[in-house]
Order: sequence, then C-alpha cells, then structure tokens
Amino acid sequence: MTDFREVSPPTLPKTLPNVGQFQSGPPIAPIARLMIYSPDDWETFIEEWVSAALSASYKSVARFTGSGDKGIDVAGFVDANGLNGVWDNFQCKHYAQPLSPTVAWPEIGKILWFSFNGHYTAPRAYYLVAPRGVGTKLNLLLGHAANLKAETKKVWAKNIAESITGTQSVDLTGAFAAYVDKFDFSIFKAISPRELIEQHRKTPYFFERFGGELPARPLPEKPPEAVQGHEQRYVEHLLAAYAEHKKEAIADIAALKKWKPLSDHLNRQRESFYHAEAFRVFLREKVDPGTFESLQDEIHDGVIDTAEGTFVDGFERVKAVTQASQTVPLDAHPLGSSAFVKDRHGICHQLANDDRLRWTQP
Repeated sequence: MTDFREVSPPTLPKTLPNVGQFQSGPPIAPIARLMIYSPDDWETFIEEWVSAALSASYKSVARFTGSGDKGIDVAGFVDANGLNGVWDNFQCKHYAQPLSPTVAWPEIGKILWFSFNGHYTAPRAYYLVAPRGVGTKLNLLLGHAANLKAETKKVWAKNIAESITGTQSVDLTGAFAAYVDKFDFSIFKAISPRELIEQHRKTPYFFERFGGELPARPLPEKPPEAVQGHEQRYVEHLLAAYAEHKKEAIADIAALKKWKPLSDHLNRQRESFYHAEAFRVFLREKVDPGTFESLQDEIHDGVIDTAEGTFVDGFERVKAVTQASQTVPLDAHPLGSSAFVKDRHGICHQLANDDRLRWTQP
C-alpha cells in the first residue's frame, strides 16, 4: 500500500510583496542566475565584467570565438601590443558542477603549446572562471604552482596530448618539454563566482542584468548662493519668465529680492535642479549608460504639449510644466519608482539647461 500524508495550504507571508515581486515572483539571487546562463551567455557576461569592472587594468578587451581560439576566450590587454604584449586570459567554462582538473588540463596544455610556438606570448595571468567555481582538488593544485606543474606533466599523455589541436598529438618532449619545465605555473588561477558578482555590482550593468533595488541615495547638496556655470542657462530661462511676468527687465537673481514669491520660486527650482543633478551623478556608475537620459526623454515627452500651450506669460508656463511633470506616468521606466517630485521638477530645468524646454516665446 502506498503511504500518503495530508497536506495543508502553505502559510501566507505576513508582509506584502513589492510591485516587482507581485508581477514577477520572488527575486532570483545573482549567483543563481549565473547557473542558468548558456555557455555563450556566460562568455558575454565575462566579457562585460572584464570590460566594465576591470577597465582600469586594461587598455582594451577582446573576446575570441570559434574553434580556433587557441585557448583564449576573453583577453584583457595591458598595452597596445595585444597578444604579443602583457595580457591576461579569462577562460570561460559553464559546467553543471565545479571544475575538476580533468576540465583544466586541455586548457592549460593549449596555453603551453601555443605560447611555445609563438602564436602569442604567455599571458601574465590565466583565470578559470565558472559559475560553480572550481572543485577542491583543482583549487589545491592552483594554489601550489609546483604541484600543478608536476601533475600536468604526469597526466600529459593521458589527458592533454590529444586535446590541444584536434589534428595532432602533442608530445611532451624535446624543446617543448624544456619550455614547460621552465614555465611559470603560478599564472594559473581561479576566480570565485561570488567575487565576480561583487565586482560586477560596481558596474553600470549590474541592475539591468540582475535586477534588485538601487542603494540609498545620498542627500543632495544645497545650491550655493551664487549661480554656478553649469546652471547658467536654465536660470536665464527662469529670469526671462519672471521678467515677462513682471513686464520689466530682470538682470540677475539679486534683482528678485523685491519680489519674494519669485525669489522663493527660484530657490525651489534651483533646489530641484541640484536634486536631479545629484540623482544623475548617483546613477552614473550604477545603471546602463543612457538610462538617466531616457528618463529625461520620458519627462520631456510627457510635458512638451503643456510647454507648447498658450499662457499669459512664461512664469505661468513654468508652473504648468513642472506641475505636469508630476503626473507623467513612469511605471514602465526602470528609474520611475526612484524619481522624487524634486527630481521631476529638476529634470524640467535640466531640459531647459539644454534648451529643450523654453518658458518664453522667441
């Protein structure tokens, strides 16, 4: 007789999911996402990581594809000499389990053989990168260069000789054996997937690839008393709007002191501009390039019809446009939930700073 037990409905959590969880389910940890990549996706991710997270270390980065890559997947070049100069190799392996020495032997053999034959200089460092890392046995060998060399020579005939070129057996004899004997095996290393993720987290591509919430934003600085060069243009547009409203010339912000409502309005707009500028700078190294600019485009598209409407003066146009910015739907934009009211107002003035919005008619 088959045994069975009665089950009860699962206990519901005592907290409500956020909007993203309600639509897409619980978040998937970055390290779990790495496991489901295809081998090609994995190489793309490593190329992205090397290019972005390690960009300060390399003059250029290249990805090698196809059967003739000679043991190179992603290369970081320290100088302009490419494979004939100082470079590091990142060997991408996407397996269902941690890498074993059996997987590493042919790759080590390729580096030895092709550098010996002058196809490239030996890399400065050779990193095995895999979503499940390397197993204990391989990790111990990589941590002791002399043992790794000895074991490589020991297994050469069985595990390496037939796996280097596909067209010939490479015997460990003669000048090549002498080359291997003098080779610096300390270049062979492994990088853990958690280290990859933490380094990638500092790049602009992390949130697009793995999702999650942006870290807390720092408080923006208060605007200095004097108008700075980078805000000159939008302030000029505001002064023109105030002048049209009062029907008299207003040369600078000091002239606003006799109209407190206008002076207060300008102060609020400058605070909003600095708020949006701080948001832009905060995002610069955290999201994909162009993401903040696309938010500006969304605000522009949402307020331009209002800006082109008919108003008694430019001051009324400014107020109408900034008010309209508060109701622009941003739910579909990746930064929509992170934009405060001051960000929306400030973006209007960023657009005015670039002459994409104007408060007075030419």
